[in-house]
Amino acid sequence: MPKITVDTRINREREKLEKIFAGLDENRRNTAASLIENAAFMAVTLDDLRKTITEEGVVSKYQNGENQWGTKKSPEVEVYNTMIKNQTAIIKTLCDMLPVENPEANSLLAWQKANGRAVR
Repeated sequence: MPKITVDTRINREREKLEKIFAGLDENRRNTAASLIENAAFMAVTLDDLRKTITEEGVVSKYQNGENQWGTKKSPEVEVYNTMIKNQTAIIKTLCDMLPVENPEANSLLAWQKANGRAVR
């Protein structure tokens, strides 16, 4: 079975989100478009980072000079921590665009939970 490309995975995530926002008026949909694109990219990237962190751990070794060795938080953990905050902010912004008593809002929250992230 061929491996699914990152672009394909991002497109699938974007399509899921676009379905949720299909009922918005054109102005809101246009505003949401770049947020949706970034949320989809971040969801896929976060999944990949999570896999790397699971496989390699949260700490990496380093060497500064000949005799200076140590460990530090892995670069993947730092990127993950920053990106998860940004992705959560984007999803919250998208949720705020939808009426609270709206099935699309519930779908977005379900999407967020399915991707391992809490919003509200």
